[in-house]
Amino acid sequence: MSESAKYTGGCHCGAVRYEVEMSLDPVISCNCSICRKRGALLAFAPAEKFTLTTGEDRLTDYLFNHKVIHHLFCASCGVGSFARGRQPDGAEMVAVNVRCLDGVDLDTLDVRKFDGAGL
Repeated sequence: MSESAKYTGGCHCGAVRYEVEMSLDPVISCNCSICRKRGALLAFAPAEKFTLTTGEDRLTDYLFNHKVIHHLFCASCGVGSFARGRQPDGAEMVAVNVRCLDGVDLDTLDVRKFDGAGL
């Protein structure tokens, strides 16, 4: 696993912005219904390593299936740049859509497939 680094990111229109410290090794490509349709590539960070800097008032929450992951998206542009939930041990985490991080070259990432559709 690679070392953690600090990243900034957000939605398309810029209303939602955040800073996060995490590793991008690996990045997950999940085939569950929402990730597949959104084209999300995910990396995970402990909640305390994620800071929403602007846009809390612009977020809309979408819950589905087991209703345990808060899929948040910008009410202005519709981009879902992160989600909030819990790890299997109960610790709060943030799932960041790596496609929404500033300056990350997606072609350099180790992308691993995850069968979320099979859960």
